[in-house]
Amino acid sequence: MKLCRDNRDGGYSTQATRRRLLDLIANQLQQLGFRRMQPKSLKPKHVNALISLWKDQGIGVGTLKNRLSVLRWWAKKVGKPSLMAGDNGVYGIGRREYVAKVSKAQYLDKSKLSRISDPYILLSIRLQAEFGMRREEAIKFNPGYAIQDDHIRLKSSWTKGGRSRIVPIRTDEQRRLLDEIRALAKGGALIRPDKNYVEQLHRYEQQVRHAGLSKLHGLRHAYAQRCYLQLTGWTAPAAGGPAAKSLNDDQRALDKGARMTISRELGHSREQISAVYLGR
Repeated sequence: MKLCRDNRDGGYSTQATRRRLLDLIANQLQQLGFRRMQPKSLKPKHVNALISLWKDQGIGVGTLKNRLSVLRWWAKKVGKPSLMAGDNGVYGIGRREYVAKVSKAQYLDKSKLSRISDPYILLSIRLQAEFGMRREEAIKFNPGYAIQDDHIRLKSSWTKGGRSRIVPIRTDEQRRLLDEIRALAKGGALIRPDKNYVEQLHRYEQQVRHAGLSKLHGLRHAYAQRCYLQLTGWTAPAAGGPAAKSLNDDQRALDKGARMTISRELGHSREQISAVYLGR
């Protein structure tokens, strides 16, 4: 935690994720039998033991890479950057799968959602579902700036990579949600008046965990697949729809246009990334 306080690399969300992962890693190292470790005690044997544990737990490639990134950060900050290999293949970790073969879409469980007591957090989660937003975007969402006649606009300071974007308002359900947000947030963001962003993020994590909600990134997958159906008229391949190779020329053109639109709405610059959400 002292390393994190003294080295505030990245945005608030990145720092919060790093703290959470380092806390998890510290607990797991202790469970693995490594006692009385100090930050500078990190050695290859600790890294290898953690990787073995994570593989046994069935952790996905993307998550493994994120955790290795945090370990590299730790090694660098204690003056041991060469302790870890730069190539994940050395640890037997392959490339991330960029084409979804099964749907990762997640839908909100109303019974679990009812356990969220903070109305600001509840609306942030619903924003994630209705507009495919990332967590940070949905917490920093300011209706006074964002809500326009037929779309919402996301400020660069809210988004990953600092890329501002526009997301259309397509349904009455979205409009009703935006009206609720206006009424609660008034002139501010979806952050309680007595808290800053980091404090609200911690509260969000606590409430989501308490409610038994998980994999909320899957709400973005559900949003992408819903939009694909609206834009093309058929289900995305990841959700059981036709594969791209089975489409005729007109359908392929529609498919490509829909993928470009959805990629932009999710905050990506490349059409290819749509395959993560939609399949191919």
